[in-house]
Amino acid sequence: MNILITGVAGLLGSNLADWITGFDLGTVVGIDDLSGGYRDHVNDSVYFYDYNILNDDIEKLFQTYDFDIVFHFAAYAAEGLSPFVRQFNYKNNLVTTSKLVTLSIKYGISRLVFTSSMAVYGNNKVPFKELYALQPIDPYGIAKMACERDIQIAGDQHGLDWCILRPHNVYGQKQNIWDRYRNVLGIWMNKHLNGEPITIFGDGTQRRAFSYIGDSVEPLWKAGVDERASKQIINLGGITNVSIKEAADTLIEVMGGGKIVELEQRHEVHSAYSTYRKSVELLDFEHKTNLKEGLTKMWEWAQQQPKREQFKWKEYELDVGLYEFWK
Repeated sequence: MNILITGVAGLLGSNLADWITGFDLGTVVGIDDLSGGYRDHVNDSVYFYDYNILNDDIEKLFQTYDFDIVFHFAAYAAEGLSPFVRQFNYKNNLVTTSKLVTLSIKYGISRLVFTSSMAVYGNNKVPFKELYALQPIDPYGIAKMACERDIQIAGDQHGLDWCILRPHNVYGQKQNIWDRYRNVLGIWMNKHLNGEPITIFGDGTQRRAFSYIGDSVEPLWKAGVDERASKQIINLGGITNVSIKEAADTLIEVMGGGKIVELEQRHEVHSAYSTYRKSVELLDFEHKTNLKEGLTKMWEWAQQQPKREQFKWKEYELDVGLYEFWK
């Protein structure tokens, strides 16, 4: 079985690649332009290509490897930043995904697995259910919603088999902790490693459900191979929700110290967590790792990482209304 993973240097892609190659389940080809991930996160068993999906000829990979499954994880998932980089957001998410959909149809892959986001739910009532009408509140959520619909239409019109996942704040080893715009737990760890206080937006009463990567990898795989997942939209993970303040306090306990500083409130959904029944029924998801246990594992890994330069956006497309902490 030949498998393509886009975004293979990211959290989901690198860990899924490790799982597939570790169990010798198929040949893994991975592409990543390393704009948000790192080459040393990709194991040597992966046939790695430093490709940008939009700018490079990825069609030749479909011709060479005759893929069975495509896991499309590549995206810049900085939801809060998306209003200030709208054009980039839509190119990076929607246009990129449309190219993968076209090639998946053209070369007859068995299934396309797409990671969407809870951002598509917007201000819906929690816990979010897959059948809810979508009402995103930012360009990132709009892009993910459009990708979902494009994939579904491709299934109806061209017979493409698909599975759409809406993960919950997945965290763990091999996450990018050097990006100040996304991955809140990683941002906090990096700040602490650099002697800086942990920062939260507003008073920290916002509620989220965090999912440890180790609990999510096998369900990701089953989304690609299990018949139960065919043409299904599935919330993945997030069984227990906590406030952002509670998450910060838990991490401080794990790290053995730290200080919390409150910043201005940003435009975001206050409570974002969802039901998990379908992930249990269709993907056999099990919540094995609580937040403190997962953070302990991630913190042990983070302390062993090389010091990397923090990613900062060079030039925003729009600076009207830009938060002070990003200027």
